[in-house]
Amino acid sequence: MDYLQRALTTFNGGNWYGWKTHDDNGNKIPNKDRMQYQHIKIIKDGATIPSEADVNAKIQELKDAETAYTNARTTGKAKLKSGEALTDAEIKALFGDN
Repeated sequence: MDYLQRALTTFNGGNWYGWKTHDDNGNKIPNKDRMQYQHIKIIKDGATIPSEADVNAKIQELKDAETAYTNARTTGKAKLKSGEALTDAEIKALFGDN
């Protein structure tokens, strides 16, 4: 799943959106172009489309978390090799939530 879809699932309790198949003029949107913010459609009653700024902020948050996780794995491995103590984030990145 790409960052846009991962971000969208965090709004409205998840599974609230789909993708338009035709633009406002009735032209078919090619499948490769459909998964963009401007083509979101609501498929769940009571859901609202979050602002593009909110979606972009969530995407950045997901990317930052992924980078932090990757960095924790890298530093955790180095610390294990050198015998240094690991942080909680490094332990989680290396061994999971258990």
